[in-house]
Amino acid sequence: MRGRAAGSPLFLRIFALMVVCVAVTQLMNFALLIAVQTPTAKLYTVGQAVDALQNKLIDDDFSVSKSDHFIEQPWNPRGERTEIAMAKAMNVPVERVLISFPTPILTREKTYDRASVPRPVPPATVQSARDVIITGDFTAGYRGADGQWVTVTTGSAFEPWRWFVLWWLIVSAAAVAPFAWALAHRIAKPIGAFAAAAERLGRDPRAAPIAIDGPTEIADAAAAFNRMQARLNRYVDDRATVVGAVAHDLRTPLMRLGLRLEAAPDDLRRACEGDIRDMEAMISATLSYLRDTTKQGVRKPLDLRSLAETVTDDMSDRGEPVTLAPGEPVVVEGNSPALKAMLNNLVTNAIKYAGSAEVSLAQADGQAVIEVRDDGPGVAPEDIDRVFEPFFRGERSRNRDTGGIGLGLASARAVARAHGGDLTVRNREEGGLSAVVTLPV
Repeated sequence: MRGRAAGSPLFLRIFALMVVCVAVTQLMNFALLIAVQTPTAKLYTVGQAVDALQNKLIDDDFSVSKSDHFIEQPWNPRGERTEIAMAKAMNVPVERVLISFPTPILTREKTYDRASVPRPVPPATVQSARDVIITGDFTAGYRGADGQWVTVTTGSAFEPWRWFVLWWLIVSAAAVAPFAWALAHRIAKPIGAFAAAAERLGRDPRAAPIAIDGPTEIADAAAAFNRMQARLNRYVDDRATVVGAVAHDLRTPLMRLGLRLEAAPDDLRRACEGDIRDMEAMISATLSYLRDTTKQGVRKPLDLRSLAETVTDDMSDRGEPVTLAPGEPVVVEGNSPALKAMLNNLVTNAIKYAGSAEVSLAQADGQAVIEVRDDGPGVAPEDIDRVFEPFFRGERSRNRDTGGIGLGLASARAVARAHGGDLTVRNREEGGLSAVVTLPV
């Protein structure tokens, strides 16, 4: 059931935020169009450029340098008129004077047809040549008698109107940022909620369903997720119920078989009774395994070290050689009885097949690590991947007389995985087996 009626669709919310964001941006652009001052072009005279080239008077707006060459632009009427005026003002041939104008960014350089433009008329006097106006930035060059080019370049300071536009863009970005953040948060929040729910489901299949709330799309997705979780739990429960019912019902024919064997010869009766006891033990272990892996338990923060101390102390009180390495507390959220049964399984398994067990706990990379080591014969390499199979026993390395059904490791791994962790085993280089449990902290 839904916690409350779903809100407006997520699509409409995101669309509305985008419209508001675009509207704010356009309003800022419109305000910029009204507020910005009309840029004024820099104005220079040919006389200023000539004085800088002749080193008579260097303005702060000019930088002078010498070089072996001058990069000439394609012909244009503006440059030709200015070069003729400079040559007149310097009283030198026009071939020794060149001028170029920078091409604005994102603008293609213009080309002109020389034949279609009339030749300019030279200024009448030197003063009129010096008074010719040069608009905007330029680079002028004069070739001296030694062949060296003296180059004058106007400075490219950041004009006030450019600073105004830059600051306006920064303010516009700051004005739009809250809407962009709200849009990103609106999109990412449902994804984060589903990721957390999936992680929670992996740690605890019986976790509470997701609260069905929010926009229509999110509410529908949450409902579908909850239905999936319920179907998975029903599937597991149904399978466990069937297996448990079969195992339970097998006890009746086994009991009748035992009664009928009372009249059988002693040798046959003893052999069959041994097989019947093994089957009854397997049935009991199966029922216990199903009960431990399917029952629901309360999960709460607990100290794994205290739990491990309880298990090892109980074993030590019974005279078993079990040690727990000292260390700091390791807190996880879990079901105390299930985790205690898991630790007990691992320690009992080590004692049963190796005679002793060493337990250690640590915390690394956001995980709690429990390691149970023994000095026994280990497991054949080809059987490492099969030790978690129900009823499997590594006959090559472990003695059948030690007892056991083969569900201990399978049950322990089921508990670890139900808590979002895992259980792995490996043969130690110095001999023996190491069982490592990892649990999320």
